[in-house]
Amino acid sequence: MDKVMAVLALGLAASIFGVASEAQQLPKSGTITVNSGWKASGETVQVGEGRVFGWGGFYGVTFNTRGSGPLHMGTAVCPYYLDLTGGAGPGGGSCAWTDADGDRIYTQYTGTLAANGVFDGLNQFTGGTGKFSGITGKAPFQCKALSLQGHFGCTQQFEYRLP
Repeated sequence: MDKVMAVLALGLAASIFGVASEAQQLPKSGTITVNSGWKASGETVQVGEGRVFGWGGFYGVTFNTRGSGPLHMGTAVCPYYLDLTGGAGPGGGSCAWTDADGDRIYTQYTGTLAANGVFDGLNQFTGGTGKFSGITGKAPFQCKALSLQGHFGCTQQFEYRLP
């Protein structure tokens, strides 16, 4: 059993240091494309006939489309607000995107939710930590509701520049 634990610990250490060494090679500018899966948890209140306000949080996981690299196997949390009339309207909030090695990108986003469940918009970078320190840029996103229980599938294109 000790041998199994040692092999697992060595494998975990290698994957952590492998991610860290890859992180050091992040180009000064470029595009990081990720697919993500989300679960929304929140509340809505009807404020008028056909009009709803909503608020809550999106909780997500990210996968770099290359299968490795920045934001691959990362997490994100995004508080949100919605103002919907007839099931469609504007929404927005903020996000903290966490890379597998713990570095973060912070964004503010706005978008429009269509009655068919498509949510498109734009993240604007507001900061970053670690390899993302000083990051600027934007990340357009395209999402689609996958269920009536708040599941979404999305693609984000992080167009960035580092100092």
